[in-house]
Amino acid sequence: MKKVILSMAAIAAIGLTNCKNETKKETDSFEKTEEVKEVALSEASFGVRGNCSMCKNTIEKAANSVEGVNNANWDVNKKKIEVSFDKNKTSLMAIHEAIAASGYDTEKLSGNEEAYKNLPACCQYDHSMEMNQSGETEPGENHSGHNH
Repeated sequence: MKKVILSMAAIAAIGLTNCKNETKKETDSFEKTEEVKEVALSEASFGVRGNCSMCKNTIEKAANSVEGVNNANWDVNKKKIEVSFDKNKTSLMAIHEAIAASGYDTEKLSGNEEAYKNLPACCQYDHSMEMNQSGETEPGENHSGHNH
């Protein structure tokens, strides 16, 4: 009978140890959740001129290079970028500035002229191009024009 009681006491002790570890894990998870809540993600979209998939790569790379940008996706047809960013780490204007520095016009800023001249020929967009945010093309509109 003593062996049974000792065995049960040992099992109970092991069970208590496991409960303590599980409680600690819950506390760790809770702390991580608190950290996530402190991130103030904002989403925005705005027009950016460009022509092709190479433009897409450059524009998105410029936006993603800004500390605090979580995601950037430029739509070649709509001439529009959608970004999500931590407004505690950056601002929407900083994203405009990074894209303009890479040579592309945004709704708020003109692209850096020197960077524009260094873009591949297929990426040298027409500066009067509409930033067509609806994604619809007008009849007879020519997307191949690369006039400067």
